[in-house]
Amino acid sequence: MTEVATFTGASSAKATSRDWDNISWAKAKILVTRLQMRIAKAVREGKIGRVRSLQRILTHSFYAKAMAVKRVTSNQGAKTPGVDGVIWNTPLQKIQAVNALKRRGYNPLPLKRIYIPKKGNKLKTRPLSIPTMKDRGKPYGKQH
Repeated sequence: MTEVATFTGASSAKATSRDWDNISWAKAKILVTRLQMRIAKAVREGKIGRVRSLQRILTHSFYAKAMAVKRVTSNQGAKTPGVDGVIWNTPLQKIQAVNALKRRGYNPLPLKRIYIPKKGNKLKTRPLSIPTMKDRGKPYGKQH
């Protein structure tokens, strides 16, 4: 007779780099897009309570957080740290970042300010502000 393992409750295992590699990105994109479409429809219909509840679902969604971290770590500024000097390179750091993204109790850090040369005139500079990875990785949805 074979035993069937049943899992209930939260996982007690720590995050591993395999967790990041095993995320189904196609499924994540479909689910996040579907939630975003539902939010847009509720806004058009003027259902504010529904909008807020769907935004809460989206900002607490594992897939939305994973998509936010993926977006931040795969764009042009992925190798540029903010004032904290942290970048998310490895799959383990990325999955830990997904688990660390919270909506409540987080205050953004100051922006790192650098000056880069202007396009036409190399003698003049313009300011560029660089947020931390955590600030860039805020999940989709309500931003306040």
